[in-house]
Amino acid sequence: MNDPWKIIDTTPMSVVQIFAVSMCIALLALDGFDVLSIAFAAPGITAEWGINRAELGIVLSMELIGMAVGAMILGYVADQIGRRPTIMACLVVVATGMFFAAGTSGMIELSIHRFYTGLGIGGILATTNAMTAEFSNRRNRDMCVILMAAGYPVGVIIGGSIASYLLIDYSWRAIFYFGAAVTTAALPLTWIALPESIAFLNNKRRPDALQQINATLSRMGKQTIEALPEITAKVQTSVAELFRPQLLTTTVVLTTAYFMHFMTLYFLFKWTPKIVVDMGFAPSLAGTVLVWVNIGGLMGSVLLSLLSRYYPVRTMLLGVMAVSFVMVVIFGMGYDNLHQLSLVAAATGFFVNAGVVGLYALLAKSFPANVRAGGSGFVIGIGRGGAMLSPILAGYLFYSGYSLQTVAFLMGMGSLLAGIALIFLRNKKELYDEPRQA
Repeated sequence: MNDPWKIIDTTPMSVVQIFAVSMCIALLALDGFDVLSIAFAAPGITAEWGINRAELGIVLSMELIGMAVGAMILGYVADQIGRRPTIMACLVVVATGMFFAAGTSGMIELSIHRFYTGLGIGGILATTNAMTAEFSNRRNRDMCVILMAAGYPVGVIIGGSIASYLLIDYSWRAIFYFGAAVTTAALPLTWIALPESIAFLNNKRRPDALQQINATLSRMGKQTIEALPEITAKVQTSVAELFRPQLLTTTVVLTTAYFMHFMTLYFLFKWTPKIVVDMGFAPSLAGTVLVWVNIGGLMGSVLLSLLSRYYPVRTMLLGVMAVSFVMVVIFGMGYDNLHQLSLVAAATGFFVNAGVVGLYALLAKSFPANVRAGGSGFVIGIGRGGAMLSPILAGYLFYSGYSLQTVAFLMGMGSLLAGIALIFLRNKKELYDEPRQA
């Protein structure tokens, strides 16, 4: 066999592949905490600076704007220069952004640092999605991508628990210092665990591509190849490829679904701590409710990953999105019992996050390798507009006097509309599991 992608695709996953996928999961966990660090810090920021809900909504959205820009630009960069160097550069951006956010002295300065941090987070999201798909074999690809996305709630659960503990004795600034330290520690681990993607090397055809591919295959314990497989036409990696007839429907549908569902997700993620404090609970307890949202999210992610080996992801997502809408409405009813609130939060997170990880799986299987990172980045970047808009819209709805129940209903509609959009996604019997060569 002289096709490196088919070797990966049809053979059992080696320890190196499992370790690489595990590192991508860890990077998403890190992203999960870095994104939601501002939510854990929000009650302390509000108390220290005396800002209102509308102003807080803007601060909560700044790294989401950065993520949208970072995903689009850096996803394309990853298709040009490689997955590995892009991820390393993004980690440096995130670490420095978290560090500077900890020492900020006002809302404008904090917003700038959160935007900068978001650039790196967006690049990591787009690139690790492609990297995970390209280190997995056909049998386990959906499951691995879903588990990668499940790293996000794991990071929130672990990081949120630590944040709640830090808030007992320290100010909100300690949360950002902690995030900066952990992100810095991830740099050498990533360098060791993640070789460059074979799919990328095969597509770009650099002078040393054969040597690099064989080195990675040997590291994986797989047979090497004597020559690169023949390419009959030039492989295009431009964004324009996403809008050609064969990919246009996929691009539009996935972008719409991602945008709408993330409006619902980030209402839940960004506003839960403040909502819980407004219900009369202490700020340290508000963080634990958000942790329960993500515990439920993790359970939903794991279950969907297991079911993905037996049922089509798209089909499962149609039901998941409908139930997500219902659960957000139930969450918005308001509770005076912390135990009951935590259970409802966990159930809501179960379905909302199952929808998120399912969308990541569809991204990985819907774009060919030559535009996989760029395609994922485009959908994530434009789709993150929903995440960006969500905290601002919810903030102004609250500021305008709408009740929690009404706001939850309106924000939950995003999931319902995402499910409707997915009806129009074409079913594919075969995944884009190999680089396009014609």
